[in-house]
Amino acid sequence: MSTENTTTQNTYEHHEPDMTKGRIWKVFFYLLGLTALEFIIALGFVETGLIEKGFAVIAAYIILTILKAFYIVAYFMHLKFENKAFKLILGIPLFLLIYFIVLVLIEGDYLGLYIYK
Repeated sequence: MSTENTTTQNTYEHHEPDMTKGRIWKVFFYLLGLTALEFIIALGFVETGLIEKGFAVIAAYIILTILKAFYIVAYFMHLKFENKAFKLILGIPLFLLIYFIVLVLIEGDYLGLYIYK
C-alpha cells in the first residue's frame, strides 16, 4: 500500500525547472511594480490634475494591463514553458478575437455617423 501512495503522489507533482521561488517572487514584484505604477498615474497624476485624462493615459493603462496579463499567463499559468505549437494554438484565435472586436467597434462607429444624423 505504501508504494501505491508514493507512486500516485509522485505522478501528481508537476514542477517546471525554471520556476523557482526566486523567479516567483521576482514576477510578483514586477506585477506589484506595474500595479503601483498604475495607481501612481491614476491617483498621483490624473486626480491631482498634472495630466489630463485622455488617449495617452488610457493607452498607458491598456499597455500596463496587457503587460501584467502577460506575466500572469506566462509564469503563473506556465504558458512560457509550453512548446511553440501550443502557444500558436492559443495565440492565433486570441489575435483574431481582438482583431474582430476592433473591426466591430470601427464599423459601429462608422454606422453611427450616418444612421443617427
